[in-house]
Amino acid sequence: MEKKLDEQNLIAMSAYIRKAWKLPDSDIKSYSGLTLAYIGDAIYDLVIRTYVVEHGNAPVNKLHKQVVGLVKASAQARLYHTIQDRLTEEEEAIYKRGRNAKSFSPAKNADIVEYRTATGLEALMGYLYLTGQTARLLELIHPIFTEEE
Repeated sequence: MEKKLDEQNLIAMSAYIRKAWKLPDSDIKSYSGLTLAYIGDAIYDLVIRTYVVEHGNAPVNKLHKQVVGLVKASAQARLYHTIQDRLTEEEEAIYKRGRNAKSFSPAKNADIVEYRTATGLEALMGYLYLTGQTARLLELIHPIFTEEE
């Protein structure tokens, strides 16, 4: 990343939410791959939307088109292949849990390999979010933006 992130200044939003509503701590490692992908999909989308919006005000349909191009399964699969050599063993294991999970919904606008790769990436994003590893999450997502530039 161009700017070095100061991890101490990053608020782990999931921890903040748990504290605000007095939610119990849970063993994130026990979550299914699809549960991690479920929250990871939302976090990934939020990061992408934030990046796009922060690059300037624009008509919503234009913003939406930019976001869709970055969040679709094929883009997520490309991102995974870009970062896979940088993943730790633990991160790779989380990715594989998501990738290998049996999904109940069919892939839309993607082949099954891209869809499963994207699900694995989303599971990893969910895991990093829930464990408060915000800086790592942003570091791993960043290459998708340099692809665009």
